[in-house]
Amino acid sequence: MVMNIEVEVLSTSTIKPSSPTPSHLRFYQLSFIDQLSIHIYNNLVIFFPPKAIDSNQTLDVVEISHKLKTSLSHVLTQYYPLAGRIKDNLFLTCNDEGIPYLEAQVNCKLSDILPNLQPSELPKFVPFELDGRVDLLLGVQLNIFKCGGIAIGFCITHKIGDALSALMFTKCWAAATRGDHDEDIPWPIYESSTLFPPKDMSKIDMPTIDHIPTKNIVSKRFLFESSKIEALRAKYEEKGNNFKKVIRPSRVEALSAFISSRYMAATKEVFGPKKRRYSIAQAFNLRTRIDPPTPENSFGNFSRQFIRCLDSLGGKEESYSYLVREMRHLMKCGNEKEYAKNIQMGIDQCLIFNKEHAEEIAKGELIDLKFTSICRFPLYDHFDFGWGQPMWIGANPLPCKNLIIFVDTKSGDGIEAYIDFEEEDMAKFERDEEFVSFISSTK
Repeated sequence: MVMNIEVEVLSTSTIKPSSPTPSHLRFYQLSFIDQLSIHIYNNLVIFFPPKAIDSNQTLDVVEISHKLKTSLSHVLTQYYPLAGRIKDNLFLTCNDEGIPYLEAQVNCKLSDILPNLQPSELPKFVPFELDGRVDLLLGVQLNIFKCGGIAIGFCITHKIGDALSALMFTKCWAAATRGDHDEDIPWPIYESSTLFPPKDMSKIDMPTIDHIPTKNIVSKRFLFESSKIEALRAKYEEKGNNFKKVIRPSRVEALSAFISSRYMAATKEVFGPKKRRYSIAQAFNLRTRIDPPTPENSFGNFSRQFIRCLDSLGGKEESYSYLVREMRHLMKCGNEKEYAKNIQMGIDQCLIFNKEHAEEIAKGELIDLKFTSICRFPLYDHFDFGWGQPMWIGANPLPCKNLIIFVDTKSGDGIEAYIDFEEEDMAKFERDEEFVSFISSTK
């Protein structure tokens, strides 16, 4: 039986930095990648059981809410841009206007919805629609379940920060709520506009949320256990030169290629191999790829996609081995320092690709599959707010067609894949027998 989840907002307050932002920090310059990014929201929902794991004490929701608001106000003194507003795709005014903090009541127990919560339900637990129709940069919603459990949902605009920036913000907020000393908290470093200087965007045809296909998009969550992932990696490992070196795809390479191949196979009768082509894109964290590298707590957009077309001749696009090689080549190109150096000079491969293939894309003749991964970031360890690890963390996908996000399971050895496809494509994809044979569950 499907649970009808209702979330009622009980109160809304505004949280401002606990101390005013100094006058010399009132203007925050956007970087080139910030300028290229669209104002949609990265978001997470963090679920906690009704009893603290460490002490087995029932959570005091009133006390928790007070701690969350107090620590959030403190954290905003360091993350002061998030309490400001965007101006003309050039800069932020860091005017301490603050961020909304909502408290909401949920009409069920956590046990009623976990572990089978559908991604389509996650937006109920965050304060904004994800399509960026409001000018706020950050919002928080504390959801209270009938059992006493809670879920902390938040949204951070992609306009000024990538997924890692959102995760680092949450890590700092959790640490402050726990009561960690300031010197032990990895506060943000602001250097993105220096490393990626802003450009005159007047001659660049910038996409907006209205240009992103969001209608009839279905979001699903699929679980791949470690044994299935390792089976894929082993099955499609390749021998190197003179058969002396074995090349085994990474977990992300293997799953990306597998999902691509099954999507193409499931939808080929609609598209036809001679009528449409495919491209694959992978988001890369540029912090480790610029010279010299910058720390992971560098705040801003430090990620961009590298994208390449697949060869559509001879049905190669349906070959898993071919796709593994193509994904590996894409990874190699995105990992090269030259790629990051070009972006620092204002040369963006993704922007150039979309311009060169604009007609194909507009006609629907080029189908893109966009992959991003936040695997290996220890979410469950970092998001302890003082009452133990979360039960589960839901990473609601951005409202974007053909987007696939990989997240580690709580155990760390499996991967949850959040997939956004058009409704008709998703129905065919879920019926693909080979795909179904590799997933442990569909949620």
